[in-house]
Amino acid sequence: MAKKRTRSLRCPICRTIVLRSEPDFPFCSGRCRTIDLGKWASGGYVVSTPINDPEAYEDAQRQADELRRKTSDGEDSGRD
Repeated sequence: MAKKRTRSLRCPICRTIVLRSEPDFPFCSGRCRTIDLGKWASGGYVVSTPINDPEAYEDAQRQADELRRKTSDGEDSGRD
């Protein structure tokens, strides 16, 4: 019977080797996962590739317009 090859990566925060079977994969711990989330939240990471698909851009614009309309109409005020 052939051995299964275990895949591993390095934690993007502390560079510790992490097995795919670890519960916090691809991070080595909940602490590193939280640090990574904080970097996203604070703007430390950004998606730098612009949207080149005109349909995706139009869909995003439509959703933003609809959300603005709903909030200005008071639909999201939580009142019944």
